[in-house]
Amino acid sequence: MKPNFDMDALRTMVLGLELGSFARAASQLGRSQSAISMQLKKLEEQAGQSLFRRNGRGLVPTEAGDSLLMYARRIIALNDEAAASVGAATAAASVRMGLPQDFFEDVMPDALKQFSRKRPAVHVEVRAGRNYSLEEDINSGRLDVALAFFKPNSSNRGTLIASLPMMWFGGKGVNGSEASDRIPLVVFDHPCLFRQAALQVLERNRVRWRLSLTTPSLPGVWAALQSGYGISPRTSHCVPSGIRDVGTEFALPSLPAIELRMLYAAELSPAASDLREILHLVVQKRVNGAIIKPQKR
Repeated sequence: MKPNFDMDALRTMVLGLELGSFARAASQLGRSQSAISMQLKKLEEQAGQSLFRRNGRGLVPTEAGDSLLMYARRIIALNDEAAASVGAATAAASVRMGLPQDFFEDVMPDALKQFSRKRPAVHVEVRAGRNYSLEEDINSGRLDVALAFFKPNSSNRGTLIASLPMMWFGGKGVNGSEASDRIPLVVFDHPCLFRQAALQVLERNRVRWRLSLTTPSLPGVWAALQSGYGISPRTSHCVPSGIRDVGTEFALPSLPAIELRMLYAAELSPAASDLREILHLVVQKRVNGAIIKPQKR
């Protein structure tokens, strides 16, 4: 007979691995560590092989454990969604969406508003992330749907939404004389596709530059530009007031375009499929309707 995996044990497995500690999972679930250990042992007995291995004082998944983890997330999502559809008393069904920070102000609110009308009982988990982490989260099953930037023609993953021009942006107080000596760059810390593209273009055209400010925060980038602290490569999507394209003004070389793609898990629950469709329509409308071509130079 094929095994019927225990739902509570699957929830424990997912929570423990996401928290990075089964001790923390035990505390959050209100169970003893011995009870958690019994659940994990039960899963291994049902699977017929080891799902975890020791790594220092903790547990990490084996190859089989990684495989089961991906399915466990889908099984839990479908179970909770089915329960919610018939009014069963259970935790709300969940869908998980990942976005670059660029789309938090307009795309996310619009998509969530439309999704809540269609699926009012579904819990939405939103994560901000870098492109590499968003793609990894989709591959590992930690996210259902995500938007991510890619180099042009570097991937056929997911669905291409738009090819967006990159431009050089600066605030009113940016120092033109300093920019003519060494371009003061305001960029995300490594790794970042915008940063990589800018440095490659500047090096190829033998334009001198220096790092003026690095940050993991897009609001931090905009704040630095508004204060005149430097120049940053971004798309024209949701550029705050007081920031403009300064590429022509400072005779900077043209930047390449960057692709925006929608990524999604191989198998989606009905609620996650609805979220993917809504997000696709919203971002296509918002992004394609707001593309500004860079100034010719």
